[in-house]
Amino acid sequence: MNRLRLLAAAIIVLAVFISGCAASGNGNSDKKETGNAGNKAAKSYDGVTVKIGYQGSGGLMGKAIEEKWFEDEFGKLGVKVEYAEFQSGPPMTEAIASNRLDFAGLGNMPIIAAQAADIKFTVISQALEGKNNVAIIVPKDSPFQTVADLKGKKVAVAKGSNAFNFLYRGLEGAGLKASDLEIIQLQPDEAQPAFETGKVDAWATWEPNITLNTLQDKAKVLADGEQLGVLSPSFNIVRKQFADDYPELVTLYLKVWNKALAWENDNRAESTERYAAERKVPAALIEAIFNRSRTINIPVSDEIIAEQQKTADFQFDIKVIRKKIDVSTVFDNKFIEEALK
Repeated sequence: MNRLRLLAAAIIVLAVFISGCAASGNGNSDKKETGNAGNKAAKSYDGVTVKIGYQGSGGLMGKAIEEKWFEDEFGKLGVKVEYAEFQSGPPMTEAIASNRLDFAGLGNMPIIAAQAADIKFTVISQALEGKNNVAIIVPKDSPFQTVADLKGKKVAVAKGSNAFNFLYRGLEGAGLKASDLEIIQLQPDEAQPAFETGKVDAWATWEPNITLNTLQDKAKVLADGEQLGVLSPSFNIVRKQFADDYPELVTLYLKVWNKALAWENDNRAESTERYAAERKVPAALIEAIFNRSRTINIPVSDEIIAEQQKTADFQFDIKVIRKKIDVSTVFDNKFIEEALK
């Protein structure tokens, strides 16, 4: 009997010892996850590279790249940065669709086309107001006075761009159909020489092309968004899977962009001279571009989303996109609101 009691006692002691070891083991595991301060360990970004797309060389993005503002901030987390230059918005959304791009700044029409094509992205802030940044320009000595005068003429535009939408909505407002004129699909680097040599009668385009041509006496504005009541806002977007995986990096991207905008605003003379030297144009021309179209980084209002829905519905009606879409589903202001805190 005494032996049985001793054996039972030994079993109890052993069980308590094993239980204590197990508890101690879990405690060590928790420490590995939470760290000495009791907080969760920092998220690992091993192998993460942020791919940033932009349109046109130089400008504010050129300054940010030169100063390595994105590399400095993302580098603190061990995140690498890569850049890719594009001529217009549609190639950017194609790159997002193939996971070759994470961030992009582009016009309203490319993101509508991308949403209709089921490309997964999220709009994270508004980058341009949209009143004067898109226009139809004609040669300075052109007799054309209104959009209606374009009937039977050749007009250049980048397919799928915000200028593409602006042109088509402008034609509708003038009582014209696309078939009433010859629309020639050209990217900006192709459209500029075609415009200068008279191979096209008009060009639907965006800044800085508008001001670069008008202030150098090459063109005049036939109609812009303010005149026609057609807004062409631009936005910052992010690949949706990237935003789902790294929401904090999306906020960081917008914070760095805010830093760049602060530099531009605080150093107006320096930034103007810099951009003028890049484009080999007078500083006054750059000031004019600023007046027509200045970069912003703000939450997207309900009014802008409603205007975006009008554009989407119009593009569906004229069969440019193949299905109706609810544009509100791709907008999310939480990232910019956090970045502005």
